[in-house]
Amino acid sequence: MLLNPTHENNDQMNYLDLTVIRNDSKLEIDIYRKPTTTNTTINYTSNHPTEHKTAAYRYYIKRMQTLPLTAARRKTEWRTIKTIAKSNNFPDHVISQLKSQTQQKTQNRKNYETNTNTDKKWAVFTYHDPTIRKVTNLFKHTGVGIAFRNTNTLYQLTKPKPHTHTDTRTQ
Repeated sequence: MLLNPTHENNDQMNYLDLTVIRNDSKLEIDIYRKPTTTNTTINYTSNHPTEHKTAAYRYYIKRMQTLPLTAARRKTEWRTIKTIAKSNNFPDHVISQLKSQTQQKTQNRKNYETNTNTDKKWAVFTYHDPTIRKVTNLFKHTGVGIAFRNTNTLYQLTKPKPHTHTDTRTQ
C-alpha cells in the first residue's frame, strides 16, 4: 500500500471504501470513492419497491453516521449523498427522512445494547410464505424476539430416503 503525501506532515492511504489520513500524531478517516464511481442508483421514478430504491442511500447514510468522521467531513459526505439523490430524481424530503430514521434507529440500537436483558423470550415461527410477517409484526413491541424456521432445509433435501428393497426375482 502506498502512502500519498498531500501535505508536508499529512499522508493518506485509500483502503477499501475509506481514506486513512495520518496527521502528525493522529489518524483520521474519510470516505473514499474511486474515480470511476458513478452516481447511479435506482431512479426514484422507477417501478421498483421502495426498499430497493432507498437501499443504497440507507447504506450511505448509516456509513456516514457510524464512522468517526470530523464534522466537516460528515457535512461533505451529506452533500455528496444529496447530490447523488438529486441526480437520481429523489426528492430532498425523502433523503432527509431516511437520514432521521437511520439516526433514530442507530440511537435506539445503542440504547438497547446498554439496557439488554439477558432473559429475552423468543418465539419461533415456521416460514411458509410472506403472510407470516403480518403475524410476527404483532410481536414487534412486546420484547419477544422473533426467529424464523424454514421447512425446506438443506438437511431435508439431502436426507437419505428410506430404502425399500423389492425382490425382482421370480420364484
